[in-house]
Amino acid sequence: VARRLSLSKHPECQSMAGGKAIEHLARAGDRRRHTFRVPMQQYRNCDFSFSGLQNLVNKVIIQQEKEEGVQEGELLSCAKDIAAAAQHAVAAHIVKRTHRAMLFCIKRNMISPKNATLVVSGGVASNQYIRKGLQIVADANGFAFLCPPPRLCTDNGVMIAWNGIERLRAELGVLNCTDGIRYEAT
Repeated sequence: VARRLSLSKHPECQSMAGGKAIEHLARAGDRRRHTFRVPMQQYRNCDFSFSGLQNLVNKVIIQQEKEEGVQEGELLSCAKDIAAAAQHAVAAHIVKRTHRAMLFCIKRNMISPKNATLVVSGGVASNQYIRKGLQIVADANGFAFLCPPPRLCTDNGVMIAWNGIERLRAELGVLNCTDGIRYEAT
């Protein structure tokens, strides 16, 4: 969506990655100006798919380009609204599917209610809008919510190190002796 909206050309977003640019513009956008159907609502499983949403967003962008007389690659005046609507649909999809997975695990007694925890990491965890939705669904289902600080969510090496620190603190599967470990540089 960020690429299709040419957000790298947007004066507020030139040095931002796509997801961060979407989140930044969405704060000032009106998500109700464009409504994107949440993907896969007809499927009663825990799968994720964003391809249908991508197509819907692209159609709206094409329509807006025509209405504004803008060529592909130029900035739309409604980029903030499209960013807000797209971010909302993505967040709703993630939250609904995660909620479904939580209920599945609870129903099948796969998770002890005493230590049920939702862990969110990776680039998606740096988005505050999505994070807030997942926090709400975790709280509503009695799950603890663990998420690294946003500044640690976009670099895989940092996320792995953060996980190692947490495992070390909890004394979970951390080797104290590394004598038998071999590795090769790739």
